[in-house]
Amino acid sequence: MTSITHLPWVEKYRPRTLDEVVNQDEVVATLKNVVASKNVPHMLFTGPPGTGKTATAHAFAQELYGPRYLEDGLFVEINASDERGIETIRERVKTFARTVPFSGVGFRVLLLDESDQLTDAAQHAFRRTMEQFSATCRFILAANYSNRIIEPIQSRCAVLRFKPLTLDSVGRMLRKIAEAERFSLDEEAVKAVYDFSVGDMRKAINILQSAAALSSKVDEKTVYQVMGLVSRGEVRRMLELALDGKFAEARELLRNLIYLDGHQPQDIVSSMSREITALNVSDEDKMKLIDFLGETDYRIAEGGTPEVQLLAFLAKLSLMKRV
Repeated sequence: MTSITHLPWVEKYRPRTLDEVVNQDEVVATLKNVVASKNVPHMLFTGPPGTGKTATAHAFAQELYGPRYLEDGLFVEINASDERGIETIRERVKTFARTVPFSGVGFRVLLLDESDQLTDAAQHAFRRTMEQFSATCRFILAANYSNRIIEPIQSRCAVLRFKPLTLDSVGRMLRKIAEAERFSLDEEAVKAVYDFSVGDMRKAINILQSAAALSSKVDEKTVYQVMGLVSRGEVRRMLELALDGKFAEARELLRNLIYLDGHQPQDIVSSMSREITALNVSDEDKMKLIDFLGETDYRIAEGGTPEVQLLAFLAKLSLMKRV
Protein backbone atom coordinates (compact mmCIF):
# COMPACT_ATOMS: atom_id res chain seq x y z
CA MET A 1 0.00 0.00 0.00
CA THR A 2 1.21 3.47 -0.84
CA SER A 3 2.56 5.41 2.13
CA ILE A 4 0.76 8.73 2.63
CA THR A 5 3.10 11.35 4.08
CA HIS A 6 2.01 14.30 6.20
CA LEU A 7 0.72 16.92 3.75
CA PRO A 8 0.01 20.67 4.26
CA TRP A 9 -3.79 20.46 4.19
CA VAL A 10 -3.81 18.74 7.59
CA GLU A 11 -2.47 21.90 9.22
CA LYS A 12 -4.36 24.26 6.92
CA TYR A 13 -7.77 22.84 7.88
CA ARG A 14 -7.04 22.10 11.54
CA PRO A 15 -9.80 23.27 13.92
CA ARG A 16 -8.88 26.66 15.43
CA THR A 17 -11.64 26.86 18.03
CA LEU A 18 -13.50 24.32 20.13
CA ASP A 19 -16.65 24.97 18.09
CA GLU A 20 -14.86 23.62 15.00
CA VAL A 21 -14.04 20.28 16.65
CA VAL A 22 -16.40 17.65 15.20
CA ASN A 23 -17.95 14.48 16.63
CA GLN A 24 -16.58 15.09 20.15
CA ASP A 25 -19.51 16.87 21.77
CA GLU A 26 -18.88 15.66 25.33
CA VAL A 27 -15.20 16.60 25.21
CA VAL A 28 -15.96 20.05 23.79
CA ALA A 29 -18.67 20.72 26.40
CA THR A 30 -16.29 19.77 29.21
CA LEU A 31 -13.48 21.97 27.89
CA LYS A 32 -15.79 24.95 27.43
CA ASN A 33 -16.80 24.66 31.09
CA VAL A 34 -13.12 24.50 32.05
CA VAL A 35 -12.36 27.65 30.02
CA ALA A 36 -15.29 29.49 31.59
CA SER A 37 -14.26 28.59 35.15
CA LYS A 38 -10.48 28.89 34.58
CA ASN A 39 -10.24 25.86 36.89
CA VAL A 40 -7.96 23.75 34.69
CA PRO A 41 -6.97 20.23 35.82
CA HIS A 42 -4.29 18.01 34.35
CA MET A 43 -5.97 16.16 31.47
CA LEU A 44 -5.48 12.95 29.53
CA PHE A 45 -6.85 12.95 25.97
CA THR A 46 -7.20 9.37 24.78
CA GLY A 47 -8.64 7.84 21.63
CA PRO A 48 -7.75 6.54 18.15
CA PRO A 49 -5.30 8.51 15.98
CA GLY A 50 -6.65 11.31 13.82
CA THR A 51 -9.68 12.06 15.98
CA GLY A 52 -8.56 15.57 16.99
CA LYS A 53 -6.68 15.20 20.28
CA THR A 54 -3.77 17.51 19.40
CA ALA A 55 -5.96 19.97 17.49
CA THR A 56 -8.40 20.12 20.41
CA ALA A 57 -5.55 20.89 22.82
CA HIS A 58 -4.47 23.81 20.62
CA ALA A 59 -8.06 25.06 20.28
CA PHE A 60 -8.48 24.84 24.07
CA ALA A 61 -5.28 26.83 24.66
CA GLN A 62 -6.35 29.49 22.16
CA GLU A 63 -9.71 29.95 23.90
CA LEU A 64 -8.02 29.99 27.31
CA TYR A 65 -5.21 32.44 26.50
CA GLY A 66 -6.22 34.12 23.24
CA PRO A 67 -4.81 33.97 19.70
CA ARG A 68 -1.22 34.71 20.84
CA TYR A 69 -1.01 31.66 23.07
CA LEU A 70 2.02 30.33 21.18
CA GLU A 71 3.85 33.63 20.70
CA ASP A 72 3.48 34.49 24.39
CA GLY A 73 5.00 31.18 25.43
CA LEU A 74 1.92 30.08 27.35
CA PHE A 75 1.55 26.79 25.53
CA VAL A 76 4.14 24.32 24.26
CA GLU A 77 3.83 20.97 22.54
CA ILE A 78 6.37 18.16 22.98
CA ASN A 79 6.08 14.94 20.99
CA ALA A 80 7.04 12.06 23.25
CA SER A 81 7.48 9.64 20.34
CA ASP A 82 10.49 11.70 19.21
CA GLU A 83 11.95 12.17 22.70
CA ARG A 84 10.99 9.19 24.82
CA GLY A 85 13.63 9.21 27.54
CA ILE A 86 13.83 10.47 31.06
CA GLU A 87 16.15 13.33 30.02
CA THR A 88 13.24 14.91 28.12
CA ILE A 89 11.27 15.06 31.37
CA ARG A 90 14.20 16.32 33.42
CA GLU A 91 15.25 19.03 31.01
CA ARG A 92 12.60 20.25 28.55
CA VAL A 93 9.48 19.60 30.60
CA LYS A 94 10.85 20.87 33.92
CA THR A 95 12.37 23.96 32.32
CA PHE A 96 9.01 24.94 30.85
CA ALA A 97 6.92 23.94 33.88
CA ARG A 98 8.90 25.84 36.51
CA THR A 99 8.64 29.20 34.74
CA VAL A 100 5.98 31.52 36.18
CA PRO A 101 3.86 33.06 33.38
CA PHE A 102 2.90 36.72 33.17
CA SER A 103 -0.64 35.97 31.98
CA GLY A 104 -3.69 36.62 34.07
CA VAL A 105 -4.53 32.90 34.16
CA GLY A 106 -1.49 32.20 36.35
CA PHE A 107 -0.19 28.99 34.74
CA ARG A 108 1.05 27.64 31.45
CA VAL A 109 -0.08 24.54 29.56
CA LEU A 110 2.22 21.80 28.25
CA LEU A 111 0.91 19.26 25.74
CA LEU A 112 2.78 15.95 25.83
CA ASP A 113 1.69 14.36 22.57
CA GLU A 114 2.04 10.61 21.96
CA SER A 115 2.60 10.26 25.69
CA ASP A 116 1.93 6.52 25.56
CA GLN A 117 5.34 6.23 23.86
CA LEU A 118 7.17 7.38 27.00
CA THR A 119 9.23 4.74 28.77
CA ASP A 120 8.09 3.60 32.23
CA ALA A 121 11.03 5.39 33.85
CA ALA A 122 10.15 8.62 32.06
CA GLN A 123 6.50 8.29 33.11
CA HIS A 124 7.44 7.85 36.78
CA ALA A 125 9.68 10.92 36.54
CA PHE A 126 6.85 12.83 34.91
CA ARG A 127 4.47 11.88 37.71
CA ARG A 128 6.72 13.66 40.19
CA THR A 129 7.01 16.67 37.85
CA MET A 130 3.22 16.96 37.73
CA GLU A 131 3.15 17.21 41.53
CA GLN A 132 6.04 19.67 41.85
CA PHE A 133 4.90 22.22 39.30
CA SER A 134 1.10 22.04 39.45
CA ALA A 135 0.99 25.68 40.65
CA THR A 136 2.69 27.03 37.51
CA CYS A 137 1.82 24.49 34.83
CA ARG A 138 -1.02 22.27 33.69
CA PHE A 139 -0.32 19.18 31.63
CA ILE A 140 -2.34 17.70 28.78
CA LEU A 141 -1.31 14.19 27.79
CA ALA A 142 -2.49 12.86 24.43
CA ALA A 143 -2.37 9.09 23.99
CA ASN A 144 -3.77 6.60 21.50
CA TYR A 145 -3.72 3.84 24.13
CA SER A 146 -4.57 4.87 27.67
CA ASN A 147 -3.59 1.45 29.06
CA ARG A 148 0.04 2.32 28.28
CA ILE A 149 -0.10 5.26 30.69
CA ILE A 150 0.82 4.23 34.24
CA GLU A 151 -2.00 4.31 36.78
CA PRO A 152 -0.43 7.03 39.02
CA ILE A 153 -0.52 9.48 36.08
CA GLN A 154 -4.06 8.52 35.06
CA SER A 155 -5.28 9.10 38.62
CA ARG A 156 -3.91 12.66 38.52
CA CYS A 157 -5.71 13.54 35.27
CA ALA A 158 -9.24 14.21 34.09
CA VAL A 159 -9.65 11.62 31.33
CA LEU A 160 -11.39 12.80 28.14
CA ARG A 161 -12.11 10.08 25.60
CA PHE A 162 -12.22 10.83 21.86
CA LYS A 163 -14.43 8.75 19.55
CA PRO A 164 -13.61 7.66 15.99
CA LEU A 165 -15.10 10.09 13.48
CA THR A 166 -18.25 9.15 11.58
CA LEU A 167 -18.67 9.06 7.80
CA ASP A 168 -20.87 12.16 8.04
CA SER A 169 -18.22 14.14 9.96
CA VAL A 170 -15.39 13.13 7.64
CA GLY A 171 -17.53 13.72 4.55
CA ARG A 172 -18.43 17.27 5.61
CA MET A 173 -14.77 18.16 6.06
CA LEU A 174 -13.71 16.56 2.76
CA ARG A 175 -16.45 18.39 0.85
CA LYS A 176 -15.47 21.66 2.56
CA ILE A 177 -11.86 21.17 1.45
CA ALA A 178 -12.92 20.28 -2.10
CA GLU A 179 -14.98 23.46 -2.34
CA ALA A 180 -12.19 25.64 -0.92
CA GLU A 181 -9.50 24.07 -3.13
CA ARG A 182 -11.79 24.07 -6.19
CA PHE A 183 -11.76 20.47 -7.34
CA SER A 184 -14.51 17.94 -7.96
CA LEU A 185 -15.24 15.25 -5.36
CA ASP A 186 -17.99 12.65 -5.79
CA GLU A 187 -19.77 10.73 -3.03
CA GLU A 188 -18.23 7.37 -3.93
CA ALA A 189 -14.78 8.92 -3.46
CA VAL A 190 -15.81 10.21 -0.01
CA LYS A 191 -16.90 6.71 1.00
CA ALA A 192 -13.68 5.20 -0.35
CA VAL A 193 -11.54 7.72 1.57
CA TYR A 194 -13.49 6.96 4.74
CA ASP A 195 -13.08 3.20 4.25
CA PHE A 196 -9.32 3.62 4.06
CA SER A 197 -9.05 6.15 6.90
CA VAL A 198 -11.42 4.32 9.33
CA GLY A 199 -12.40 7.54 11.11
CA ASP A 200 -8.89 9.03 11.11
CA MET A 201 -9.37 12.62 9.84
CA ARG A 202 -5.65 13.26 9.39
CA LYS A 203 -5.29 10.20 7.16
CA ALA A 204 -8.47 11.08 5.26
CA ILE A 205 -7.21 14.60 4.47
CA ASN A 206 -3.81 13.27 3.41
CA ILE A 207 -5.45 10.73 1.06
CA LEU A 208 -7.65 13.47 -0.40
CA GLN A 209 -4.72 15.81 -1.02
CA SER A 210 -2.76 13.05 -2.75
CA ALA A 211 -5.78 12.22 -4.91
CA ALA A 212 -6.37 15.89 -5.78
CA ALA A 213 -2.74 16.21 -6.86
CA LEU A 214 -3.33 13.32 -9.27
CA SER A 215 -6.59 14.58 -10.78
CA SER A 216 -8.85 17.63 -10.56
CA LYS A 217 -11.80 15.23 -10.54
CA VAL A 218 -11.47 12.94 -7.54
CA ASP A 219 -13.55 9.79 -7.90
CA GLU A 220 -13.40 6.33 -6.35
CA LYS A 221 -10.92 5.06 -8.95
CA THR A 222 -8.54 7.97 -8.23
CA VAL A 223 -8.62 7.20 -4.50
CA TYR A 224 -7.82 3.53 -5.11
CA GLN A 225 -5.03 4.53 -7.48
CA VAL A 226 -3.46 6.79 -4.83
CA MET A 227 -3.65 4.01 -2.25
CA GLY A 228 -2.01 1.59 -4.66
CA LEU A 229 -5.05 -0.72 -4.60
CA VAL A 230 -7.32 -2.13 -7.27
CA SER A 231 -10.59 -0.33 -7.96
CA ARG A 232 -13.49 -2.15 -6.34
CA GLY A 233 -15.44 -1.85 -9.57
CA GLU A 234 -12.81 -3.71 -11.60
CA VAL A 235 -12.46 -6.49 -9.03
CA ARG A 236 -16.24 -6.83 -8.71
CA ARG A 237 -16.56 -7.07 -12.51
CA MET A 238 -13.87 -9.77 -12.65
CA LEU A 239 -15.57 -11.84 -9.95
CA GLU A 240 -19.00 -11.40 -11.56
CA LEU A 241 -17.63 -12.56 -14.94
CA ALA A 242 -16.17 -15.67 -13.33
CA LEU A 243 -19.42 -16.34 -11.48
CA ASP A 244 -21.37 -16.06 -14.77
CA GLY A 245 -19.12 -18.72 -16.30
CA LYS A 246 -17.22 -16.22 -18.48
CA PHE A 247 -13.86 -17.50 -17.34
CA ALA A 248 -11.90 -16.34 -20.40
CA GLU A 249 -13.06 -12.73 -19.93
CA ALA A 250 -12.32 -12.85 -16.18
CA ARG A 251 -8.83 -14.22 -16.93
CA GLU A 252 -8.15 -11.42 -19.41
CA LEU A 253 -9.20 -8.79 -16.88
CA LEU A 254 -6.96 -10.39 -14.23
CA ARG A 255 -3.98 -10.30 -16.60
CA ASN A 256 -4.66 -6.64 -17.36
CA LEU A 257 -4.67 -5.84 -13.63
CA ILE A 258 -1.36 -7.64 -13.09
CA TYR A 259 0.63 -6.88 -16.25
CA LEU A 260 -0.84 -3.67 -17.68
CA ASP A 261 -1.92 -1.79 -14.55
CA GLY A 262 0.91 -3.18 -12.42
CA HIS A 263 -1.17 -4.10 -9.34
CA GLN A 264 0.46 -6.34 -6.77
CA PRO A 265 -1.12 -9.81 -6.41
CA GLN A 266 -1.50 -9.28 -2.63
CA ASP A 267 -3.49 -6.10 -3.32
CA ILE A 268 -5.76 -7.98 -5.71
CA VAL A 269 -6.33 -10.63 -3.04
CA SER A 270 -7.18 -7.93 -0.47
CA SER A 271 -9.66 -6.32 -2.87
CA MET A 272 -11.24 -9.71 -3.61
CA SER A 273 -11.74 -10.35 0.11
CA ARG A 274 -13.80 -7.15 0.41
CA GLU A 275 -16.01 -8.06 -2.57
CA ILE A 276 -16.80 -11.70 -1.80
CA THR A 277 -19.52 -10.83 0.72
CA ALA A 278 -21.39 -8.85 -1.98
CA LEU A 279 -21.52 -11.74 -4.48
CA ASN A 280 -24.88 -13.30 -5.27
CA VAL A 281 -24.07 -16.77 -3.90
CA SER A 282 -25.18 -18.61 -0.78
CA ASP A 283 -23.61 -17.91 2.61
CA GLU A 284 -22.10 -21.39 2.56
CA ASP A 285 -20.42 -20.69 -0.79
CA LYS A 286 -19.16 -17.32 0.50
CA MET A 287 -17.45 -19.13 3.38
CA LYS A 288 -15.90 -21.60 0.92
CA LEU A 289 -14.64 -18.72 -1.22
CA ILE A 290 -13.05 -16.97 1.74
CA ASP A 291 -11.36 -20.26 2.64
CA PHE A 292 -10.15 -20.68 -0.97
CA LEU A 293 -8.90 -17.10 -1.05
CA GLY A 294 -6.97 -17.56 2.21
CA GLU A 295 -5.29 -20.61 0.68
CA THR A 296 -4.51 -18.61 -2.46
CA ASP A 297 -2.93 -15.83 -0.42
CA TYR A 298 -0.82 -18.36 1.49
CA ARG A 299 0.42 -20.04 -1.68
CA ILE A 300 1.39 -16.70 -3.23
CA ALA A 301 3.25 -15.72 -0.04
CA GLU A 302 5.09 -19.08 -0.12
CA GLY A 303 6.34 -18.47 -3.65
CA GLY A 304 3.58 -19.79 -5.89
CA THR A 305 3.10 -18.13 -9.29
CA PRO A 306 0.58 -15.32 -8.58
CA GLU A 307 -1.26 -15.54 -11.91
CA VAL A 308 -1.72 -19.32 -11.64
CA GLN A 309 -2.96 -19.11 -8.05
CA LEU A 310 -5.43 -16.28 -8.79
CA LEU A 311 -6.69 -18.11 -11.90
CA ALA A 312 -7.26 -21.20 -9.77
CA PHE A 313 -9.43 -19.10 -7.45
CA LEU A 314 -11.43 -17.72 -10.40
CA ALA A 315 -11.88 -21.27 -11.70
CA LYS A 316 -13.36 -22.37 -8.37
CA LEU A 317 -15.67 -19.35 -8.47
CA SER A 318 -16.80 -20.28 -12.00
CA LEU A 319 -17.93 -23.67 -10.73
CA MET A 320 -20.32 -22.10 -8.21
CA LYS A 321 -23.94 -21.31 -8.86
CA ARG A 322 -25.76 -18.03 -8.31
CA VAL A 323 -28.48 -17.97 -5.66
